[in-house]
Amino acid sequence: MPYTKLYLAKGKEHSLKRFHPWVFSGAIKRIEGTEPEEGDTVEVYSNQREFLGIGHWAPGSIAVRVFSFEQVEPDYTFWKSKVQQAYDYRKRLGLVDNPHTDVYRLVYAEGDGVPGLIVDVYKDTAVIQTHSVGMYSVREHVAKGLQEIYGPHLKAVYDKSAESLPAKSPVQAVNGYLFGESSGGVIATENEHQFFVDWESGQKTGFFIDQRENRELLARYVKDKTVLNTFCYTGGFSVYALNAGAKEVHSVDVSKKAIELTIKNGQLSQAPDRHEAFAVDTFEFLKGKEDRYDVIILDPPAFAKSQKVRHNAVMGYKRLNAEAMKRIKPGGILFTFSCSQVVDKYLFNNTVMAAAIEAGRSIKIMHHLSQPADHPISIFHPEGEYLKGLVLFVE
Repeated sequence: MPYTKLYLAKGKEHSLKRFHPWVFSGAIKRIEGTEPEEGDTVEVYSNQREFLGIGHWAPGSIAVRVFSFEQVEPDYTFWKSKVQQAYDYRKRLGLVDNPHTDVYRLVYAEGDGVPGLIVDVYKDTAVIQTHSVGMYSVREHVAKGLQEIYGPHLKAVYDKSAESLPAKSPVQAVNGYLFGESSGGVIATENEHQFFVDWESGQKTGFFIDQRENRELLARYVKDKTVLNTFCYTGGFSVYALNAGAKEVHSVDVSKKAIELTIKNGQLSQAPDRHEAFAVDTFEFLKGKEDRYDVIILDPPAFAKSQKVRHNAVMGYKRLNAEAMKRIKPGGILFTFSCSQVVDKYLFNNTVMAAAIEAGRSIKIMHHLSQPADHPISIFHPEGEYLKGLVLFVE
């Protein structure tokens, strides 16, 4: 079928020729065909009428998110092939049919060539989140593709796009099952650790899968130690610490619901009696806790979701890290993270360094951390790297 054609201004085609999937509104010179509506499929051409890509249209700064640099018909066969490629990659990673881990990200937006689509697998359920109207419009294709690829191993596909679509989106999305049904949660396994995952009422798709390898690293350093896990959400780091032989683990989150889930997951651990959880603000909790903890985890939610508030976010990261550095025991280990996409790893590292200067402690970097391979970063789209972290030895 014919699609609306967008022609770019002279010289604006270079990023697309380098396979970067975003077309900014300011790069568009003219539109040929019907004025596109949010979610419509459009074709992008250079000023010299050379085909560059096909993608979904949206109002705002990023006008088009390209899902193919070839002239394709984005029908069911096309979308199933995208899911199949993502599945084959996770199989190569050893995540599919892994007896030790049945929680992983199957599709990661631009990292898998499908901007605006997230698919997470929890045991026998796939949870879809779409972040654009265009991807929302093809979610049934995605769900059907998942059913065909996984076969009887997949019991349900849940669409959780109501929270993730743009705020002014014309779509009135309602969360619900596109295939099968479930009781609303499962006991999932990650590196042989058990967690209750509730995708219907939990944050994001129900669990923070991106910290899997960093949680495993934490387990190396916690035996017989006192551990503080701040912004704990469902207690991922806490469970790993308990199972690795930590002497005492405290979990802190301002959300009472998150703490309820953390307590539930702590009870699934090998040492629930060594765990205590607190529904309180992290900054308040840290007051008066000097020399209390051997290991502290700082994994806050994104302090900045746009460039406009980046400075305030940086000040927040600096304050948080300085407070923890001042209080951790001598010889302690600090795991510190940022998931703010607009705060890159260089700015984050410099912010942590500024916190160390304020704290007046001698600090060594033990590890540089990022997201795992099932959250792939396309070499053509470095913006896909959002999680960054440091493991610090505080003398």
